[in-house]
Amino acid sequence: MTAAKRYLLVTWDGGGNVPPELAVCRKLIGRGHSVRVLGDPTMESDARAAGCEFSSWTTAPHRTTRDRSGDVVRDYEWKNPLVMIRKYMREFLAEPTPRWAADVHAELVARPVDALLADFAIPAALIVAEHWRLPSAIINPQIWMIPTPGIPPLGPGFMPARGPLGHLRDALLRGITTRLFNSALPALNAERQARGLAAIGSTHQQMLHTDCILMLTTPAFDLTSPAMPPHIAWVGPQLDDPTWTETWSSPWTAGDERPLVLVGLSSTFQDQAIVLRRIVEALTGLPVRALVTRGPAVRPEEVPGADNVTVVATAPHGAVLREASLLVTHCGHGTTMKGLAAGVPLVCIPMGRDQNDTAARVVHRGAGVRLKPTADVAAIRRAIERVLQEPSYRAGAQRLATAIRGGEGCVDAVAVLEAIINAGRAAG
Repeated sequence: MTAAKRYLLVTWDGGGNVPPELAVCRKLIGRGHSVRVLGDPTMESDARAAGCEFSSWTTAPHRTTRDRSGDVVRDYEWKNPLVMIRKYMREFLAEPTPRWAADVHAELVARPVDALLADFAIPAALIVAEHWRLPSAIINPQIWMIPTPGIPPLGPGFMPARGPLGHLRDALLRGITTRLFNSALPALNAERQARGLAAIGSTHQQMLHTDCILMLTTPAFDLTSPAMPPHIAWVGPQLDDPTWTETWSSPWTAGDERPLVLVGLSSTFQDQAIVLRRIVEALTGLPVRALVTRGPAVRPEEVPGADNVTVVATAPHGAVLREASLLVTHCGHGTTMKGLAAGVPLVCIPMGRDQNDTAARVVHRGAGVRLKPTADVAAIRRAIERVLQEPSYRAGAQRLATAIRGGEGCVDAVAVLEAIINAGRAAG
């Protein structure tokens, strides 16, 4: 048995990243290790419920409330994805780099650990780990996001390239995306220089400058390429529901044979209330029963229900999906994986972030259809009817469910994280 070790998870409250990352922490603790989380104060109760110790960011960006007033990155204000990336790089990654690093350094001084785990969005933590000569791992709780030959670049939701024009499209967009990310490079290299470390050549190089990249998804769903780094470990989706979900009991009588449709858009604010209202209207009058979870970011009065549509703040998606015939979702990675793990096909209405690309993978795998968030009521209704009526979509979802349940292409997360410490000790 591996001796107990101390891990520090450096993360932030980005919504969907929290439950899967804490699920990994729970598994580490279950194997006898200890984990401390350095994160937003809004995460403290979640972290402690997982069995972790907790420290809060002090100078680095952090939210103090989970409603929209506490948003650190207001990406819903930017409709152009390239503008969104540019502002994200400046306001979340580049300018706060010294503060991210200072808070991580202070935490390590106060409470030393054996290895550091960092959310993909906080590469500055890896600089501190390198300075301390600590084994480290990046935790990526979504699809692969680094521009890589053979994989469509993140953002527009492109399907895999076909032919020379498709590959040229991808190459051009990879170059644009890389340049946008490199706007953070001066800040990262300044921090590296301050800590006596050599400069790196790109922001993406810093994101990959770690002992292991832990992918909390499955290659049976994500797109892969021989050009991907060799130190990737696919460990499968972590399907835990958030701790803040409420218990749910069906409002419908036993034996109701109407198909159950679950609707779940983002748990964080993406200006999604108008889309939820269109979905409710599309469901009204269909021979279905529907449960809409509006999430903590949307106020009750913003999304009224209907005779066959019940609207609640939260519900445990994992439990509801065991009875569902269809999931209508924004295609956040966590919600998508829960649906596919249950073998439930999807109507995808991505709202931004990595959701366009997650939706593209759903379509590519034959497990659902994709709409724009501007789709009208009639288009949403047609998509719902199509996915419910055509068995190929359920068959696609069930193929993925079999791969997820069987751990196809995946390894044990705890064994990987134990190995980076053992490897570091052997190298030392």
